Amino acid sequence: MASKHSRPDTETAPRRYAAGVEYDGSAFSGWQRQDGERTVQGALEAALGQVADQPVELVCAGRTDAGVHALAQVVHFDSAAERSPRSWLLGTNSNLVPDVAMRWVLPVSAEFHARFRAQRRDYRYLILSRPTRPALGRHRCCWTHRTLDVRRMARAARYLLGEHDFSSYRAIACQARNPVRTVYRLEVRRAGELIAVEISANGFLHHMVRNIAGVLMAIGRGDHPPRWARAVLEHRDRTLGGVTAPAQGLYLTGVHYPAEFGLPPPAGALWPRGGFW
Repeated sequence: MASKHSRPDTETAPRRYAAGVEYDGSAFSGWQRQDGERTVQGALEAALGQVADQPVELVCAGRTDAGVHALAQVVHFDSAAERSPRSWLLGTNSNLVPDVAMRWVLPVSAEFHARFRAQRRDYRYLILSRPTRPALGRHRCCWTHRTLDVRRMARAARYLLGEHDFSSYRAIACQARNPVRTVYRLEVRRAGELIAVEISANGFLHHMVRNIAGVLMAIGRGDHPPRWARAVLEHRDRTLGGVTAPAQGLYLTGVHYPAEFGLPPPAGALWPRGGFW
């Protein structure tokens, strides 16, 4: 006879799923669930809960701030509901608000963790450099009426490659215990009036990408020489850094995991030629 602590025969053990998500962060108060606020996590969990017929809790690869977008956010969730990956995908999307969409869902081993098993994250900061303000792209890029010298910005970016203490490039309220991060790639490219700052690192501090973008834009305007990017780095003091660039220009474009998990490659790696997405 089964003990009172044994699982009933009709109960199924929870299974872990990974999912890729894209969203327009313009109308959200960031990723993280908050009482009384419209958040990406809240919208996704509500939609998943309708498919599962029970509450579902999500873990993401990297929490994004209000106004920040994602082309390739990665999440995981556990559920005992018997649903196929296709049912999770289509059912969730049919219940989601229009500015969030799941791109894929896959069953994964219990060892997978969207945050802690990520090896590298990619971000893009998108700048529109032209005399007149945008209408269609006002929530999807940072606009400057000033002309930016991309070559100067690219030279400055090279000072930030490698492992460094990025205290000068994080928010004053950042709670990370260790400010050291390794930047694998930092490139500045232009496509017509659009300029993209592409950065890949093993992790990011709060506002790190936006603060790097702010420094590079100041250098691109000619306010400082390219080596100022390194001088800011060496100060290890946020108050001596540049202006934090606006949230609407920032996109999470990729999260990379060990091949053993079999996840699709990041879909956000492609650079748009003349568009906002």
